[in-house]
Amino acid sequence: MSELKKCPWALQSTIEERYHDEEWGVPLHDDQRLFELLILEGLQAGLSWRTVLQKRSAYRQAFAGFDVEKIAAFNESTIQQHLKNPHLIRNRLKMQAIVVNARAYLSLQEKIASFDDFIWQFTGGEVIQHHWQKPEQIPTETVYSRQLSHELKRQGFKFVGPVICYAFMQAAGLVNDHLIGCFRYRSVQ
Repeated sequence: MSELKKCPWALQSTIEERYHDEEWGVPLHDDQRLFELLILEGLQAGLSWRTVLQKRSAYRQAFAGFDVEKIAAFNESTIQQHLKNPHLIRNRLKMQAIVVNARAYLSLQEKIASFDDFIWQFTGGEVIQHHWQKPEQIPTETVYSRQLSHELKRQGFKFVGPVICYAFMQAAGLVNDHLIGCFRYRSVQ
């Protein structure tokens, strides 16, 4: 049996390969998981995705499974505690942004039916199917990610620039950016 072809980035480590094979690009419609993924993508700024994946379980533990209400209640003392945790990314701006984003999420939730509806409106509720043959064809941002970024910022979110938003859209399956030769390309359509 021949080995399955995969997107080249997935072959950098076991944790990235597992994430690629099981999660990346699968359309996600769970509010809490969408929030978690948006936070994780923001944490990636300036770092590798592998680093974030390696710390994801520590974040889930420290942030009560990314319980938005609990995170929104964090105060300066809580932030200080988390900044001392060697299993987390100890960046004050990113840590503060997580709390700000939880509060912005709760504020947004008062205005809309669901975070899922809010996020998916930028693609008309459909997965945007791309047909990339090579990694260098994949953009780092698009008009959709710029629109999402603008609206998230307008709602008070931080660490949600257009590049972060595009990475989020890829991860949450709003766009299918698996290469056409990848075994996952057809499975997430």
